[in-house]
Amino acid sequence: MTILTVESALPGVIFLSPSPEVPVFKRPGDAVSAGETIALIEVMKSFLPVEAERPGTFLGYEVENEAGVEPGEAICRIEVTP
Repeated sequence: MTILTVESALPGVIFLSPSPEVPVFKRPGDAVSAGETIALIEVMKSFLPVEAERPGTFLGYEVENEAGVEPGEAICRIEVTP
């Protein structure tokens, strides 16, 4: 079993859903596709997607919604599909 930690590439504020009225992008146990958006980072009023690098099973977020993040900080973990 290989666990991939998705890290922030930029400093900013993390959003775990596309808007406050909808659920989070992913819940533990959800399937994840390579290139799929799993969070957004707000940088200077621009929202940039955080995408899964590889397919697998979503294990969970490592940060709270609307928390500040720094480059290299863990956002979530994915169990990679072999």
